[in-house]
Amino acid sequence: MAEIKELKCVIGGCSYSADEVTYTCPVHGEVGTLDILYDYDHLKQTIDRDEISASRVMTSWRYKPLLPIHPDSKVPPLSVGWTPLYDTPRIAEELGIRQAWVKDDGANPTGSLKDRASTMVLARALEKGISTVSTASTGNAAAALAGLGASVPEIDIVIFVPVTAPEAKIAQLLVYGATVMLVEGSYDDAFDLCMEVCEAEGWYSRNTGVNPFTTEGKKTVSLEIAEQLNWSVPDVVIVSVGDGSIISGTYKGFHDLNKLGWIDKMPRIIGVQAEGSSVLAHAWKNNMKAEDIVRTEAITLADSISSELPRDRAKALRAVRETNGQYVTVSDAEILEALPKFAQLSGVFAEPAAVATYAGTQRAVQSGVINSDESVCLLMTGSGLKDVRRAQESVAKGIRIQPNIDAVRSALTQVRTQ
Repeated sequence: MAEIKELKCVIGGCSYSADEVTYTCPVHGEVGTLDILYDYDHLKQTIDRDEISASRVMTSWRYKPLLPIHPDSKVPPLSVGWTPLYDTPRIAEELGIRQAWVKDDGANPTGSLKDRASTMVLARALEKGISTVSTASTGNAAAALAGLGASVPEIDIVIFVPVTAPEAKIAQLLVYGATVMLVEGSYDDAFDLCMEVCEAEGWYSRNTGVNPFTTEGKKTVSLEIAEQLNWSVPDVVIVSVGDGSIISGTYKGFHDLNKLGWIDKMPRIIGVQAEGSSVLAHAWKNNMKAEDIVRTEAITLADSISSELPRDRAKALRAVRETNGQYVTVSDAEILEALPKFAQLSGVFAEPAAVATYAGTQRAVQSGVINSDESVCLLMTGSGLKDVRRAQESVAKGIRIQPNIDAVRSALTQVRTQ
């Protein structure tokens, strides 16, 4: 176990002990999200990187020595993490860069990276004897909590979801047996209601941004990338961004490894936002402080990265500013175009919010943000099965034929001459 040294406010540097604060900084409010920090010098002396590499635990819990969970604590049994990292030379060639990898977190149990945060929060709840955990979500975080929660019968799960969330994602929650509240409003309305109810009822909130343990769960994706590359890192890691929690966790993982001396540099982190939900890109471009960001209407088909007021905005801005990265934006049309193109180049079927990363990489290469001699890791945060309707919109229909071989040959001739 990595013993928590302090919880530190990203905005004001306020310091708290591990059990002094549950969510955000009491002084700076919701925007004052907290980092869980450790005694890194002590960890250097007590944790052997090679022992982790030799571990036979093929889940995110292989990194338990770097996580704020007691070694003997019960954790959800589903296999979260240790997802594939694919070398994708066709993507590298298409983009005109030296090397490209795809980290496929759609391979997690409920189909998204959000499983990493949920398994961590549930482990924390089990340690503390908490009986109800809740979250607000456009779908993926909710599915992650519902699915992982179903494997932990001691804990009840209550989900707040905007009614506009894809039907397939809502169905997934109900199949897992979670109590689902369909909120007549936006994701941000659902978020605010969830926090209000958690406070009133004494439930534990898994909500991204406000719960610092979500960052610790999500940071394991960066630990895996580094280990899968033999403890080295790409020049650039590119991440799609909505609420800001995944890019924050990505940064935290590389930060911790760098503090331990297990990697020799921090990768540049580039965040990709949909043009219709781009308050962080706007804030970065205009050198705004996180506390000056205001709620702005968000409209995008990439529901998983739709956010009017990113709750992890302070950490999300830090992730790019402190790594010499930046934010880029892409249109919904570019995202739809990227859906089949990315799948055909990589063999990975990803949802719109995830393939925004590929569209953003294209934009970053074209604008010179990413150079041709650089290596890039594209983080795919969710499976394409999350939103099949959008995938259907992005491709033509199959070829209808009569049931005979001449019809097949005729159709193939037409396809090959197009």
